Amino acid sequence: HLATLVTTAREEARQSRQQLQAQQQEMARLQEQLSRAQQDGERWASALQRAQREALEREATHGAEQARQQELIRDMKGRLLELLREKDALWQKTEGIDTPVPSPAPRGAGLCTRCHKDFHLLSRRYHCRMCQGKVCHACSVDVGKQGRCCLLCYQQAT
Repeated sequence: HLATLVTTAREEARQSRQQLQAQQQEMARLQEQLSRAQQDGERWASALQRAQREALEREATHGAEQARQQELIRDMKGRLLELLREKDALWQKTEGIDTPVPSPAPRGAGLCTRCHKDFHLLSRRYHCRMCQGKVCHACSVDVGKQGRCCLLCYQQAT
């Protein structure tokens, strides 16, 4: 009876040793996974810190660029106001000046009624839609669907 107890005890001891070895192997594998996870965590933490630094640098750069653009817009608005005041002052100065009335051009003329340039193959002739004068390209303005008119009529119309 003792012999069976000894063999049973030996068998249980052998099984316990096998279980202990399996648990030790499992623990070694888990410790290795833990070590890799800690290394990955450190890499991710350093990558996160780098990304945060870069984001702060980009934010600072964008803030400086935005401030520079806002300053440029303020300067442009100021310059626009100056130009509008200058235009108004010039308009007030010229308000009393009479502009000459365009004279109708003779009907068969081969000269521009404004600059007296000869019309030829490269110098095209246009008819002013307001005074019916013949003008060259340089002395006329395209007024869209209405056609072209001479500069003098255009200035009087606007």
